[in-house]
Amino acid sequence: TGTHNGFYFSFWKDSGDASMTLRENGRYTSQWSRSTNNWVGGKGWATGTRRTVSYSGSYNPGNNNTYLALYGWTRNPLIEYYVVENFGSYNPSSGATRMGTVTTDGGTYDILRSQRVNQPSIDGTQTFYQFWSVRQQKRSSGTITVANHFDAWARAGLQLGSNHSYQVMATEGYQSQGSSDITVSEGSNPGNPGNPGNPGTPTTPPPGNPGGNCTATVSAGQSWNDRFNLNVSVSGASNWVVSLALNGGQSLQNSWNASVSGNSGTVTARPNGNGNNFGVTIMSNGNTTWPTITCRTG
Repeated sequence: TGTHNGFYFSFWKDSGDASMTLRENGRYTSQWSRSTNNWVGGKGWATGTRRTVSYSGSYNPGNNNTYLALYGWTRNPLIEYYVVENFGSYNPSSGATRMGTVTTDGGTYDILRSQRVNQPSIDGTQTFYQFWSVRQQKRSSGTITVANHFDAWARAGLQLGSNHSYQVMATEGYQSQGSSDITVSEGSNPGNPGNPGNPGTPTTPPPGNPGGNCTATVSAGQSWNDRFNLNVSVSGASNWVVSLALNGGQSLQNSWNASVSGNSGTVTARPNGNGNNFGVTIMSNGNTTWPTITCRTG
């Protein structure tokens, strides 16, 4: 770990020939081969906060086990967290406990929790939880509103520690090979000095939401053999429209604290004077996959 051109950097590996080269400003490049067991490194900040992070560049995972993610740690309690923007052949959400979703920065992320038992950490070998936001629509440039992920995790019962350690835009590889060329900055829509001609990638708001300020977070409610409840929390706007794209065979049975139209396909919820938290009951008809949620200002 250390500082370079005003940015903090972290690099860790357990074996192999992974390398990370520090470039100008917030840029770094990395490459690794299959002789590497596990490595992770990146540039960012010595202390994690609710900042807005922008990044751009190239990431080449191939058909390999690797992540491009905003990565950090807290203490009290010890938590390792990832906001995964892109990944290769292995989706980390397949090996963790699903806790909900959050829609922010033009995409929907699965919220998950997993546990590491007697594994390496910033405080030696420890047992600790990992918190995940895994973006459903992969990308290698964009803006991450970190506060929206911290808040969504908290609403799902995932509490970060009170003492934040570092927060970096990281590349990670496990028993794989690949490369990355990433430039990170604080705030929205940076340029990429490492990639001339790329003026930076702005945040892509959800369709119909020119302000990009509407966030819908989903968490699990009760479930039965034939149906399940979902709780939806909306932030960033009071005049919102939340769309729920139901999956095959599903239908809406009931809703509360919102005005909901439609009962199959895509159903739409609007405020009805009962605040920004509402719920739905979905008849599963054998399909328990949660609907895709989008939010726009109405």
